[in-house]
Amino acid sequence: MTKLLDYPFEIRPLSEEEGGGYLIAYTDFDECISDGATPQEAIRNGKDALKETIAALEAEGLPIPQPGEGQASGRFVTRVPKSLHSNLVQRARREGVSMNMLVTMLLAQGVSQSARNQTH
Repeated sequence: MTKLLDYPFEIRPLSEEEGGGYLIAYTDFDECISDGATPQEAIRNGKDALKETIAALEAEGLPIPQPGEGQASGRFVTRVPKSLHSNLVQRARREGVSMNMLVTMLLAQGVSQSARNQTH
């Protein structure tokens, strides 16, 4: 039998605009998220959300993913216009971060904004 602790999750701080604290999301379940004031509280609350998600899937007779089935490699390659590439390089230098870190941050902000727009 699969243990709840076998399921991978991602945890990230929430901005003040998002209410602060930490968000936890399970990569094997599209809508299994929770939060908490501290990372530890987010993990505790996340385990409760995961239990409820699995129970709901079972009640509906739907398949329960195995741990790790929903994970992506975390790597992708894309081509961008030279002007955009140059702008990203310059901004990363100004902010003192790698371009990978900058692009990851910008993508995360965009995905988060998109998710907020979809719920309104």
